[in-house]
Amino acid sequence: MGASDPTVMTTQAVDETGEGSSRILQTRDLRKEFGGLTATDDVDFSLEEGELRCLIGPNGAGKSTFLNLLTGQLEPTAGAIYYDGHDITDLPSYERVDRGISMKFQVPSIYEGLTVAQNLRIPLQQVADGDAFEARTSEILERFDLLAEHGTVASNLSHGQQQRLEIGMAMALEPNLMLLDEPVAGLSVEETAEIADLLREISDDDGVALIVIEHDIDFVESIADRVTVLDQGSIFREGTIEAVENDPEVKRIYLGEDH
Repeated sequence: MGASDPTVMTTQAVDETGEGSSRILQTRDLRKEFGGLTATDDVDFSLEEGELRCLIGPNGAGKSTFLNLLTGQLEPTAGAIYYDGHDITDLPSYERVDRGISMKFQVPSIYEGLTVAQNLRIPLQQVADGDAFEARTSEILERFDLLAEHGTVASNLSHGQQQRLEIGMAMALEPNLMLLDEPVAGLSVEETAEIADLLREISDDDGVALIVIEHDIDFVESIADRVTVLDQGSIFREGTIEAVENDPEVKRIYLGEDH
């Protein structure tokens, strides 16, 4: 996996995403095979610092597989992942978290038997202690509109509140890159708008780069700087949401001719 000379890989990682480059993430020829199935097919993907990018595409296009390769949940069959000046292709997941990559999964992975505040304290203890720990807990609770629910057991939260809690837990790790898999699935129109505002704030005010998988095109329109369309494991198109929506081939494979 990856190139045979780690020095070359390190040099390339610095050139691609290190100091002097505006990119925080670059994949090169990233491939994942499951037996005879190629789920991710030689993907070259780049992301700028602080950019909010949406990934769209039909079911089975390789979107979740791609995110799982970035987080280290899956090992690539071939190719490389460069992040913030480092080659992270072979790093385990926890080391990627330590380097500033956090993930919000499609189904909220909160601790349902713990309170909201206790859920937040689990990631926070990795980055803060003492007075800073308590201050940061309160700050996140307030920012994500969960202050009144700080003592509520997480299983008793609404679906929208659970989504906000998990995004708050991801932000507690003070990431430079956040990956989100369908963060508004099952939410109301009002809740979806709230999540859109949060993500734009995280990108614009905190300078965190985000990659968001989403099927709700209206939501994508409201947040994305750029859109990447995946199809059959490969990048099919990239551009603004306007360019992607107006592309007849994208309409054919995903958006529908009448969109």
